[in-house]
Amino acid sequence: MESFTDLKAFRKRAYSLLGNGKDSLCDLMDAVLTSRGVPSFAELSLSPVFRREWPSLYKVLERSELPRQSLMELYVEHLPETERVILAGDHTAWPRLWANTLQERTHEHQPSPSPGGTPVTVGPGYSSLVCVPEMAGSWVLPLLHERITSFESPLTKAAAQLKQVCEALDHRPLSLWDSEYGCARFIQLTAEITCDKLMRLRSNRVLYGPPPPDSGYGRPRKHGDKFKLNDPNTWWPPQHECQVQDDTLGHLKLRGWTQMHFYKTADVPMQLILVERLDATGQPTHRPLSLIATGEDIPALETLWRLYLRRFCVDHWYRFIKQRLHWCLPQLSTAEQAASWSDLMPLMSWQLWLARPEVQDHPLPWQKPLKDQTPGRVANAFAAILVAVGTLATEPKPRGKSPGWPKGQKRTPKQRFPTVKKSYSKPKSQAKSTA
Repeated sequence: MESFTDLKAFRKRAYSLLGNGKDSLCDLMDAVLTSRGVPSFAELSLSPVFRREWPSLYKVLERSELPRQSLMELYVEHLPETERVILAGDHTAWPRLWANTLQERTHEHQPSPSPGGTPVTVGPGYSSLVCVPEMAGSWVLPLLHERITSFESPLTKAAAQLKQVCEALDHRPLSLWDSEYGCARFIQLTAEITCDKLMRLRSNRVLYGPPPPDSGYGRPRKHGDKFKLNDPNTWWPPQHECQVQDDTLGHLKLRGWTQMHFYKTADVPMQLILVERLDATGQPTHRPLSLIATGEDIPALETLWRLYLRRFCVDHWYRFIKQRLHWCLPQLSTAEQAASWSDLMPLMSWQLWLARPEVQDHPLPWQKPLKDQTPGRVANAFAAILVAVGTLATEPKPRGKSPGWPKGQKRTPKQRFPTVKKSYSKPKSQAKSTA
């Protein structure tokens, strides 16, 4: 833990992009990364690495505006070299049930901890687009993490983020999406983006096969036979079928259909994949996983379904920033403060990723040793990392009089204004004679 060359270069570049309040923002990020648990946001000011007073926590979030585009380009420059960039998108909620004066609160989906509870909360929603760097583990590299305004929907926000990221990439990526995005509307919004898409489908979706040949009478048909996912009687024989053995999931049966489409996107051909788990007798044990793929460079059926399992890393990152990086901890009063605070989540996650190769595992007494470092384990060691890399933030300048000056003792003009030169003044005798 002595070099950290990539981490130092990244922190230096990010420091130059932060703009107003960059010193306070750096101290705030260091305090978050070195604090495992705090009961309130103001108590981050008690961290030894935060060298300012507690009001600076709120003032810097109110007065600063992080350049998302410049930071996203910085993240893209530090992406690891892989055969193909894998992106994953999703959205989550920041619950603010009692913030009645907070603007732009909307009803958002949130899983209920109690059985039968309503999975709805009140607060701003945030859409995220991340890069999945590895085929195993819980690491993701966030590229964008932005609030969904009341004038937007998760689909339109995700499409805008996907377009923004794909324009900054040199190669055509593959993006992974949940069932909420597996619809005709999202296909229409992302039709002109240079990106291949793999989406999960709800079990009640209806697809259509290729239309029959033109009979020469009337308008040519756009749709073929219906393919109802919840009705196997409407399924026709697949074009591709195979069985694989997975170390974790066991015996799987894969089936694929080509030239499928939604009713409103008949001009966009898609590939349908059904993944079923089989028992010892060859019978399915669960409802099949339905996936749809569209694009120019779709991987083979045996590889495609494995790639979709990497989408769940987004859920791990959401849990990490909420529990360890204290994303939902502050009760901020304005949407601008919340936006500045949320923009720090990708920045802190990237610092942990760049520090991972040189960090040794130091588990807590009740934790088991790990061979591969997780974001939480690297965050636990960030205090020692900070000693090695140092901080770029300058020392704070206290306001008011010097605290060391004795009370009641007068200071001479030279002591009060040490930089002001002594001005010329006429002798007293000359001044009286002139009068």
